[in-house]
Amino acid sequence: MHPLRSLLCLLPALALGQGQPVGADLYRQYCAACHGQEGRGIAAVFPPLAGADFLATQRAKALRAPLEGLRGDITVNGQKYNGWMPPVTLTDEQLAAVFNHIFSQWGNRHPATSVQEIAALRSQTKYPTHAQLLAAMSPDVLPAAPAGWKFTVAAPLDFQPTRLVAHPDGKHVVILAATGDLWSWNIATHDVKLLWSGKDILDPKLGDTTCLGLGTDDRGRLYFISNQGNKAKQPVFNEVTIWRTEPWTGEGGWSKPQAWFRTGYNFGVGPYNHGVNHIAQGPDGLMYVSSGSRTDGGEEGNSPNYDKSGENALTAKLWRLDPQSAAPRIEVVAHGLRNTYHFSWDHQGRLLGVENGTDADTPEELNWIKPGKHYGFPYEFGDWTTKPYPHTPDAPQGLQFVRPFKNLGPDANDRGGSATFTPHSSPSTILELGADWPAPLGGSFLISRFGNYLKDQSGFDLIQARLDFTRQEAVVTTVATPLARPISMITLPGHRVLIAEYCRGNSLAAGTSTPGRLILLEPK
Repeated sequence: MHPLRSLLCLLPALALGQGQPVGADLYRQYCAACHGQEGRGIAAVFPPLAGADFLATQRAKALRAPLEGLRGDITVNGQKYNGWMPPVTLTDEQLAAVFNHIFSQWGNRHPATSVQEIAALRSQTKYPTHAQLLAAMSPDVLPAAPAGWKFTVAAPLDFQPTRLVAHPDGKHVVILAATGDLWSWNIATHDVKLLWSGKDILDPKLGDTTCLGLGTDDRGRLYFISNQGNKAKQPVFNEVTIWRTEPWTGEGGWSKPQAWFRTGYNFGVGPYNHGVNHIAQGPDGLMYVSSGSRTDGGEEGNSPNYDKSGENALTAKLWRLDPQSAAPRIEVVAHGLRNTYHFSWDHQGRLLGVENGTDADTPEELNWIKPGKHYGFPYEFGDWTTKPYPHTPDAPQGLQFVRPFKNLGPDANDRGGSATFTPHSSPSTILELGADWPAPLGGSFLISRFGNYLKDQSGFDLIQARLDFTRQEAVVTTVATPLARPISMITLPGHRVLIAEYCRGNSLAAGTSTPGRLILLEPK
């Protein structure tokens, strides 16, 4: 997995054990975001596996690719590719299952591989055993902290987290996994405990699942969001459900989450269905919800089972819903937001969101989100004045766009004052740290960046932004690097920040197939 061009194409990350053969499940979890749900790849970026001559003519090289990684020029079906595939920390048995799925799908008819063949090839690589690969891909190191601060490991995890939220009891943090599993972390003891398994809540008949949204409201209700790719419908349909508990009582705990709101739309093309993700209660008491784009940049796509109409009335938007309603209706708050994986309000009630850019090296954005405004997608990107793709549509006449914050540097921008961050660095959370927080972090915004999935080491860090709202400019400095795919953060009492690392790989080369962990940033 995943090109997560910005995570946030996490939608292909699926729960295992939902009635599908294990090879198919593992393929979707670890391969589909780059090579496509149906093995079609992404033109000029990731090679196809469907009908790929490379699987036959370069069988050993293909089998070795997930064992030690693959970079450099290759040719697939006459097309040259020059990318970087990281190793995948699957066992020999799991890799055999994945390859046998690939070898028998999408017109492929290749001889099956075996655990013995995989093991023999692995012994010839720079990681001769699975244990050696796992050790190399899961470093225990912590980055250097800012002066006067320290990092500590809060808890190792045996899953990959996608979101954190404070528990209303003030003693725990709730953790969401892409599978829909919900966990709690005890602030005092650091123990991690399963609250509910996703398989006991979600309906597997609705399709493959990825859960990215988690929040609470002022009545102590817990919300989480599931996206399910329903292939029983044509074109493939994204079944979106917002699940909700009863209010926290402090006695019997939460009730089992029930479906509160359901909607959906035709699933996006390729791996770009970013899905419905972040949910949080605003100062007005309403629940705000981020709905990511269905496309990379408004393209039609080329998969016959997927819709070719570009964006949808529900996608690339910020919604809000009334938590007092048993049957809420969507109100669209803002438009043109490609994939705002996290948003939050500052102490003055200003709504800020971090957004992921396209494969075309457009900047990642920091936006001041205001009701009724349009933020460019799929017509305009960052502060570019040129179109990134031939298929980029012309903006409707008279439509005005709000530009992102301009980054004055000195960090997190390799293009000299663009709006806003280095392409593909994948900003994932923005938190305001009050003026009472110790230096050098107090009075600024802390932003995590998940990291690049395409070609370099951008991201994998925490950055600090000091914002000028009048000029809409940001002075940005690096706080800590490298981190292992920081995907979510929350503040804790005592001027502490809890950070969820999605996996243990703190570089592009390390991949994303290891479980994550929680780390604390706190004053010394």
